[in-house]
Amino acid sequence: MASSASRFIKCVTVGDGAVGKTCMLICYTSNKFPTDYIPTVFDNFSANVVVEGTTVNLGLWDTAGQEDYNRLRPLSYRGADVFVLAFSLVSRASYENVLKKWIPELQHFAPGVPVVLAGTKLDLREDKHYMADHPGLVPVSTAQGEELRKQIGAAYYIECSSKTQQNVKAVFDAAIKVVIKPPQKQKEKKKKQRRGCSLLSVTPNFSFVVYVYVVTSLIDATIVSNLELVPLHYLSF
Repeated sequence: MASSASRFIKCVTVGDGAVGKTCMLICYTSNKFPTDYIPTVFDNFSANVVVEGTTVNLGLWDTAGQEDYNRLRPLSYRGADVFVLAFSLVSRASYENVLKKWIPELQHFAPGVPVVLAGTKLDLREDKHYMADHPGLVPVSTAQGEELRKQIGAAYYIECSSKTQQNVKAVFDAAIKVVIKPPQKQKEKKKKQRRGCSLLSVTPNFSFVVYVYVVTSLIDATIVSNLELVPLHYLSF
């Protein structure tokens, strides 16, 4: 049985305009795909969500990616627990802006807040007709998306499609998990456990006596005589 909601998680979506942020949010909250493009008309959403047996109150915030909103947009970042940073798999410019624009902006206004990287419009990358209608378009590959994730230090990289609803839920499940179970803390815990086990396994079990030289008398300034070996203590390891 899932526990009652124990915390509120504020999740903010960011990314270039027209990459599908609002569609992704509408799809996630209503299981519907809006056929018309309406820039950023998503109302802030809040609901209890269960992920891996943990119930949280998830708050979703939409933002406008256009340059006209560069000054207003960061106001939404205050108190954010996680960002979903989206780019379009069929827009090389939006992919490149992740490093050029969005990561610098997030690091400036919300340093230390984890990021989930989302590649949107997966259905179009696999649509032969769409690709034929856009000659010269080179879509972003899965490998390139994963490489970008490593470059920016994002916790997860997920490719999704709001039109087909593929992996949309996975994006926000990942956003919740990165807050309630931070990957870095889990890795540090495992490293400490492995380090402790290795020390126990390789440390030999033996005893030895530590001796020091005690000078009892001096013949002259350069010659030391009557040196005695005095056992100090038995040490066990």
